[in-house]
Amino acid sequence: MLPFTQSSLAKIEEFFKEQGYKVRYEKGSFRTGACMLQATKVVVVNKFSNLEIKIQSLWNILLDVEIDLESISEKLFPIYEEVLKSKTAV
Repeated sequence: MLPFTQSSLAKIEEFFKEQGYKVRYEKGSFRTGACMLQATKVVVVNKFSNLEIKIQSLWNILLDVEIDLESISEKLFPIYEEVLKSKTAV
């Protein structure tokens, strides 16, 4: 897992963008820090969550989404490797 820094959050957001997802920060009545809208490539993050919750929430969604290997840039490939490690550790 990545460290809980603003830079890590930006990298995860960029990874989602490369995969064709849109990450939005909004207020809402959802219980977790983020959710994925059904049948869309939109991830909604609770804007009132702290940095750690935002990163953990996005990370958990990353573990569940289908990742297109061809669209991963060399710069963000280490994030994909971390996702793989997390999936095998579970």
